[in-house]
Amino acid sequence: MAGGKTSIQPGAGAAQNLVLIGYRATGKTSVGTRLARILGRSFVDLDELLVHEAGKSIAEMVAESGWQEFRRREKELVARFRHRRGLVLATGGGVVLDPENVRALRENGIIVWLTADPATIQARLSRDRPGEESRPSLTGRDTVAEVLEVLRQREPLYRAAAQIIIDTTGRSVAQVVEEVLKGVTHEEAKGGR
Repeated sequence: MAGGKTSIQPGAGAAQNLVLIGYRATGKTSVGTRLARILGRSFVDLDELLVHEAGKSIAEMVAESGWQEFRRREKELVARFRHRRGLVLATGGGVVLDPENVRALRENGIIVWLTADPATIQARLSRDRPGEESRPSLTGRDTVAEVLEVLRQREPLYRAAAQIIIDTTGRSVAQVVEEVLKGVTHEEAKGGR
C-alpha cells in the first residue's frame, strides 16, 4: 500500500457493508477506520455508538445492569443497522454470541473476522490506558486466563460467521487493510456469499 492508497477496490458489491468481527484488541476499530477512509464510506463502531447513546461506559452498563442487558442493547443496535448499506462496521467482540445478530449483519454485509494470537491480544490489552473502562472483564479472571477461555469459546462462532478471515498478528494496520480488500474482492468474485 503506497501513500495510503490501494489499487484494490471492491466492485459490484460495494454497497454491501464490510463488517469486522473478532475478539477484543484484534484491530477492528483501527482497521475499520482506515478501510472507511480508503473506500470513502462511513465508519461505525457499534460499541462506541452504544456507549455514546447510553451516556456511560460499557463497564458502567455491565456493573449497573449486567452483561445480559448489555447484549440486549447490542442486539437492538445491530438490528437498526440491518438494512443500512455501504458502511464499514466494527462490532463488539461478543456480537457473535447471538445468531440473530450474525444473520442481521450478513443480510447486507460481508463479515470479516480479524484474529490475533493470544499473546498478541494480551500485549495489546496491556497497552490500554490504566483505569480504562471500555473493556470490562468478561469472566472475572486475570487477562491471560480470560483471553484463552473466551477465545476457546468464541472461535467456532467467529469461524461460522466469517466469510473472510485475516490474522492481524505481527501485521500493521495498512497490511491488514490490504488483506481485507483482497479478501473482499475475492468474495465478490465468487458471488459474495
